[in-house]
Amino acid sequence: METLADVVTALDDPEQPVLRVSRVYDAREVRSRAYKTGNALRHRGVRAGSTVAVVDDRSENPLFCLLGAALLGARVRFDPAESAEARVLAGPTGDLGEYDLPTGGQRVGWGAPPDNPSWMHFERDVWSENPAFPEPTVSAGDGLLPDVTHGDALAAARSTADRLDEDDVVALRAPLSTSGTVVAGVVAPLLAGASILFPESDDVGTVAVSEGGAPEARVVDPTETTL
Repeated sequence: METLADVVTALDDPEQPVLRVSRVYDAREVRSRAYKTGNALRHRGVRAGSTVAVVDDRSENPLFCLLGAALLGARVRFDPAESAEARVLAGPTGDLGEYDLPTGGQRVGWGAPPDNPSWMHFERDVWSENPAFPEPTVSAGDGLLPDVTHGDALAAARSTADRLDEDDVVALRAPLSTSGTVVAGVVAPLLAGASILFPESDDVGTVAVSEGGAPEARVVDPTETTL
């Protein structure tokens, strides 16, 4: 596997828990939702080389935006500046008006349906999308995150993935705006067959991706992930 798109397309086991947030998503569900998100983003003009700006609100939606954009060869920037140089800005509907976009930029809101009919409502439009996706044409040299290619991300993730097994639950306790969080907390568990946890209240995994202390027995500091 050379790209995150390769990793997504390989997710096929309905018995494999992959994402734990408001509920547990199995591998096939994650792949299907990623395909639907990729299709929805493509309808909003996202192509290879585009940038998708995503507000990290600690829900599953930023993760699906990452995976959907990765299938298209687009680059994702989490927690963008107020002037977001992006084809698409995605985040909670109530937050999107705080950002400026270039001409032609599109807004994708989740949670409350947008009042502006030109904005996409994530839940409605992704749900209605086709769960099939054409074979991705993404290469290892395509951008995935700011200054990080697909190849860079997978190469860095493998050292963390080698220390995980299928029973591990990786708790994301660091911001996705840190590239090392995406590498160690998303790409690595996907490679290892482990599951990703967005912890709420007393949720505890077996491994934490955290810049500080964590209740998990093992902690990976995303700022020390070599990219």
